[in-house]
Amino acid sequence: MNKRETLLKTVLWAILGALSVATAARFWHGLGSATALTDATPWGFWIAFDVMSGVALAAGGFVTAATVYIFGLERYRPFVRPAILTAFLGYAAVAVGLLYDLGLPWRIWHPAVSPQPRSVLFEVAMCVMLYLTVLLLEFSPAILEHKLFDRPFLRAIHRSLKRATIPLVIAGIVLSTLHQSSLGSLFLIAPYRLHPLWYSPIIWILFFISAVGLGLMMVALESFFSSWLFGHRLRMDLLSGLGKAAALVLTVYALVRVTDLVARGTISHAFDGSWQAALFLFELAISSVIPAVLLASKRIRTSPAGMGACAAMTTAGMIGYRFDVCVVAFARSPEMPYIPSWIEITVSLGIVAGAMLVFIFFVQKLRVYPEHDADHAAESPAATKSTPRPIHPYALASLLPASLASPRLYSLAAILAAAVAIAALPRDAIQGAQPALVPVSPVRSVVGSVENRTAKHGYKLALLSRPERTGATTETRAQLFVIDGNRDGRLVLFHHEAHVRSLGDRASCEKCHHQRLPFRQNTACSSCHRDMYSPTDIFDHASHVRTLGGNAGCRRCHHDTSAVKTRATALPCDGCHNKMVVQIRVINEPDSGIKGLACGYMQAMHGLCTRCHKQKHKEEPHAFNPTFATCSGCHRGTDAADLHRAPPYVSRAPTRSTE
Repeated sequence: MNKRETLLKTVLWAILGALSVATAARFWHGLGSATALTDATPWGFWIAFDVMSGVALAAGGFVTAATVYIFGLERYRPFVRPAILTAFLGYAAVAVGLLYDLGLPWRIWHPAVSPQPRSVLFEVAMCVMLYLTVLLLEFSPAILEHKLFDRPFLRAIHRSLKRATIPLVIAGIVLSTLHQSSLGSLFLIAPYRLHPLWYSPIIWILFFISAVGLGLMMVALESFFSSWLFGHRLRMDLLSGLGKAAALVLTVYALVRVTDLVARGTISHAFDGSWQAALFLFELAISSVIPAVLLASKRIRTSPAGMGACAAMTTAGMIGYRFDVCVVAFARSPEMPYIPSWIEITVSLGIVAGAMLVFIFFVQKLRVYPEHDADHAAESPAATKSTPRPIHPYALASLLPASLASPRLYSLAAILAAAVAIAALPRDAIQGAQPALVPVSPVRSVVGSVENRTAKHGYKLALLSRPERTGATTETRAQLFVIDGNRDGRLVLFHHEAHVRSLGDRASCEKCHHQRLPFRQNTACSSCHRDMYSPTDIFDHASHVRTLGGNAGCRRCHHDTSAVKTRATALPCDGCHNKMVVQIRVINEPDSGIKGLACGYMQAMHGLCTRCHKQKHKEEPHAFNPTFATCSGCHRGTDAADLHRAPPYVSRAPTRSTE
């Protein structure tokens, strides 16, 4: 084992150590605790890298197989097995990545039993599963050639697989063509979400052409990697041929993409000075234009440095293209930006690290590079025999044999990386995703208009800022309350005085204000329900301790001295404060009594308003509109738009408003 291999494996095992921690965080508390994904951003780094880029990076398998078995270019046969192995590990990595990305990963097999034939995503899922099976069958002969499987039955299977090579290659080409292009077809349904420089009605063609070019360059990168790590001879005579083909494919890709923009009249976006324009020009340059120009020169493509640079540029540019389509150029809510968490990045890097370790293992144990077997056989036993390590009598040297030194090093690297990852875990990954607190904003008071209905009960509310309302004779001015606790614009205009009159004048206040705090008559909703979504603890334990005389007063609330002193075993709030609960309330308290927790503001408002509206509509269905008990009956988009156009009419409600 050379120093390069030892160093590389140490780094890869360290990444796997961090992956183990990231895996535990993701599957223990779910996606919300380990990722930056939200309902507004349901996909991100994992889809862009693990799926979109991973499938494209594995395209070298079907490209190389077609080159040798379909087009008959036998001189490229040395690249077939490494390319097939890379493709197989790449698609396996895609499947593993999906297990992290899916909310219910144990249902990943469901598309096979619940087909959706009109879904592009269903086609992608089935093609990936089938192609992964084809790749396994294509690479199986290399596994069965190992002396461990030298059995008559297995030799017969090996011969059968060799005879089925051409049908398997054809199936692989068909399946790859389908899903490589279908990955682009997924974005055809988002013409107004994807930036014009990346959206195209032929994006499926662009995805396929780019995958072919990237596949050729990945075969070259794989050869450079094998030469650097294992010392295999670099076949520049063959790599230059791949570079020539890649130059043609990348030229076609660039021409098709630019021609499409010109034909649709969107090429002007590339020169409007925006950051998207700069990103587009940079991506197109390094992914296709510059490599195509350089690879057109025989001197550059026959040079290891030139070929390596072009392969690296194309790979980085094509990965960038898929990242731009999936994440960067895809319109998202500016209020909820997406920046991947380190756990997301670690998972992707860990999957790649695992695939690389498996690749190294197969290369060392199987005939992945058959043309190099003669070189290994020519080595003398003396040259391959391990030289004993000298041990200085005064040095703290390991007494382990050399064969065990590297595994111990890899384990140490994995453990140290895991420890660092544990220390870097966010709180949500340890305790679970914590809901973000949204303090309730106070009610605002506005000047509005009220139009009484003639045929049915109720009225229409509007802001006086609307021109068509100001001259109406059937309207009267009124003070309206704006209920918009989190100020997200989905507000409700509330006519407080009309509710007071219709429910029984001032004596009806207690129907809605179902509890009152000490020294208050009608406590405002936001006084107890102080968070928009999360329950609020309205019990002040320290205040009760002071009022009841310190620890001596504990028995006033905790009657059972043998039980643990918790909220559940304590006397309910209304056990002492019997006047805090009003008598004619609409909302009923739980049978166990009030425990000092108030539900979220939204839940409180919906529970109160919706319940009352439904009851009224049930009692008098002929007297109320059908929308009276629905969301749209109170939440109207026009109210939010009018509110923004009428700042002079808006004022904050008094602090002691009776709501």
